[in-house]
Amino acid sequence: MAAGGTDLDSPQCISRGAEIQKLGWRMSVCADQADAALARMAQLQLEQWESPAGRAYRTTLALQAASLRRGRDALREAAAVTLRHSRNVASKLQPGL
Repeated sequence: MAAGGTDLDSPQCISRGAEIQKLGWRMSVCADQADAALARMAQLQLEQWESPAGRAYRTTLALQAASLRRGRDALREAAAVTLRHSRNVASKLQPGL
């Protein structure tokens, strides 16, 4: 048994490492989808809206895009940490490491 109370050689632990890796990849896919949404928002911001309502719409889009960028950045960072953790779990399962 490991210090944490689980057997690191067990199939359950191996499965857990694979699940962690899948979660990291899903998080990366979500960040990519946020990039696509940001690209669509940028296209909308480039349209010529001459009215005061149009300018307000562009301003709102810019604020939402900034918020989405922060969320995307946090998601990318979380995905990287999760994938790093999955590699650490996998390395503990290999003999001699």
